[in-house]
Amino acid sequence: MLRRVVVENGILEGLPAADPRITVFKGVPFAAPPVGDLRWRPPQPCKNWEGVYKAYTFAPISIQETPGLDPNNIYTKEWHVDPNVPMSEDCLYLNIWTPAKHPDEKLPVMVWIFGGGLQVGYTSEMEFDGERIARRGIVFVSVNYRLNVFGFFAHSQISAENPDGPKANFGLLDQLAGIAWVKRNIAAFGGDPDNITIFGQSAGGGSVTAHVTSPVSKGMFQKAIIQSGGGFVPPRFNQGYPSLEEAEKMGEEFFKYLGVNSLDEARKIDAKELFEKSLSFGARWGFVKDGYYIVDDPVKLIIEGKWHKIPLIMGHTGNEFVERPNAKTVEEFKEYAYKKYQEDAEEYLRLCKVENDDVEEMCRKGAVNMFEIGNLMWCEHNAEKKDTTIYCYCFDPEIPGDDAGSFHSSELWFTFETLAKCWRPFVGKHYDLARQMCNYWTNFAKKGDPNGLDADGTPMPEWRPYTKEEPFIMLFGDKPGKDPNRPTELMKLMVKHYFKRLNIK
Repeated sequence: MLRRVVVENGILEGLPAADPRITVFKGVPFAAPPVGDLRWRPPQPCKNWEGVYKAYTFAPISIQETPGLDPNNIYTKEWHVDPNVPMSEDCLYLNIWTPAKHPDEKLPVMVWIFGGGLQVGYTSEMEFDGERIARRGIVFVSVNYRLNVFGFFAHSQISAENPDGPKANFGLLDQLAGIAWVKRNIAAFGGDPDNITIFGQSAGGGSVTAHVTSPVSKGMFQKAIIQSGGGFVPPRFNQGYPSLEEAEKMGEEFFKYLGVNSLDEARKIDAKELFEKSLSFGARWGFVKDGYYIVDDPVKLIIEGKWHKIPLIMGHTGNEFVERPNAKTVEEFKEYAYKKYQEDAEEYLRLCKVENDDVEEMCRKGAVNMFEIGNLMWCEHNAEKKDTTIYCYCFDPEIPGDDAGSFHSSELWFTFETLAKCWRPFVGKHYDLARQMCNYWTNFAKKGDPNGLDADGTPMPEWRPYTKEEPFIMLFGDKPGKDPNRPTELMKLMVKHYFKRLNIK
């Protein structure tokens, strides 16, 4: 097994995973620590090290709210369980799981970008164990990045430092630096630098969308998987990302709040203090339309064909971001429909009509999963243009343990096949589904097609691309299979309605 490898900065030593056929390298530096004068700068090259770098433990997580403290947060119960996890501004490290015995095996590579709203999250979350993916002949990599005020802050003085280069979105640049490190070094771990699939969930999925629409990242990866990234997510496309000027203005207000006048002063503030002040300030730092990495709203770029047009998997969970009418009477329901859907209100009301004017049932029928509509819009646009191959899914099995259902992020236990780490009383059908989903994901990384054989040698249910002739949506229920009920007439109406809002026929 490859327990020691030579990368561009020196020798790395990893340890056997729970399965000794897999070697895991944890806490591998891919860029210089973004501290001191490097705070709010693009990631800089990592320095060489002497001797053997023992990559045995995960590096500290990015500065964020302490995990495991909020009992009302479902993720505290699910996987953000350790309030003692080390945390540091020095956070630019990645982790690698490899099944290779020799460096010349050219195995497919998957690079994971975690979610958390760009505010929280970390590669060492228990559900992100890459061992089961690596078992399938994949070199798996998870990349950490700067979050919140450290990763997505903008200010006119930062822009002035770098007039011809990046001025914001440092967290995205960290992700790209990690992908670039993989491209330069992954052959040493038995990986193929020309067969890289990036994938992410939630804000990680949004990050993947940013990467596939950025001119800077072209050629860095060959395929992508977007889990609950939202696609066109109405009504986000009407709001868009803030411009650089808007983000800079917010940054200047924050400097006033801090009581500093210069970037040098702000860079000297203790990281924990800076983070606490950013929380009390109340801004939610995120993607910025900076003209360099995010050159325009991703939806506009996709519509204009200005994206990488690589094979995609995209999908959502059944119980995330559902917009449900809040009406107590039929008149209130009609008022909601006309206000929300304007010229399409009559059709919406027709599709939601029920016997006896049962308003509660009308609200149930009129509920819309906005992430689902966003994904369908991308799939429909691609089916019309035939730019690439997109495989679409809905994850909606029975989830035991509480009444959360297929909540946002619940598919992570399944795509990583890490159910055994979860507190939930999963049973055989869940383990079967997880095994097959992990198979689909890794098959796609290998050849751009998720289909293949299950562990017993039998073909898994066929997953066909989403096309105009056949809008195929894979339903991951208790078993995988084509969803005969999707897209529904209501979903088709929503896609049509929001395309009109974008002035697309």
